[in-house]
Amino acid sequence: MNKKMAERFHALGDPNRLIIIDALAKGETCGCTIINNLSISQPTLSYHLKIMTDSSILNAYKEGTWKKHKINHKEIKEMIDYLNSLLQKEKTCDSVCDNI
Repeated sequence: MNKKMAERFHALGDPNRLIIIDALAKGETCGCTIINNLSISQPTLSYHLKIMTDSSILNAYKEGTWKKHKINHKEIKEMIDYLNSLLQKEKTCDSVCDNI
């Protein structure tokens, strides 16, 4: 699980990818609409989309000649749950450490 989680966080570790995921939060779309929000080339956009798809943060499917992308909410929720578990561990440590 740690390797998969690290891949997901790595996939979001680029400013352009955060812009991409923000654009996809509004709904599924193809790269041709995403690229309007970025100052990168189409091959670079494809590279970023592939990284995010390979890490399961995004799902992609063909619709005719277009390739549509959408957020994989299940994977994002697992990331959120993981981060929340870290917060819970910190709270547990704080309450234990306060009693020392």
